Amino acid sequence: MRVLVVDDQAIVRAGFVAILTAEADMTVVGEAADGDAAVAMSAQLAPDLVLMDIRMPGMDGLTATRLITNHGSGARVLVLTTFDLDAYVYEALRAGASGFLLKDSEPEDLLTAIRVVASGDGVLAPAVTGRLIA
Repeated sequence: MRVLVVDDQAIVRAGFVAILTAEADMTVVGEAADGDAAVAMSAQLAPDLVLMDIRMPGMDGLTATRLITNHGSGARVLVLTTFDLDAYVYEALRAGASGFLLKDSEPEDLLTAIRVVASGDGVLAPAVTGRLIA
């Protein structure tokens, strides 16, 4: 599975890359620090999955998600953010994201979510799911 990691914080990207590259079925094909680079790299590198932050300078992750999913590349987007806001969940899903996780998730939960989203299913952080059901 080819993954593009998008986050404006270099140390966060490095952490995600370290987690992903330890997996035999995952290859990090690129890293982007903002939405503009994410859109361009997604078109160029054809990842299977984009791990997308929401808040970034320049183009945010929600706009980038919309552009990537509307491009027809087939890349699926898993949004990963620090901000547990319902508005972000709704907007991410409207933009075409297939999943929404919080950055306080355990590494194993992240890996499971990536595999679920890459397989064509969707995933939401447990705290988010409870609120959506309510």
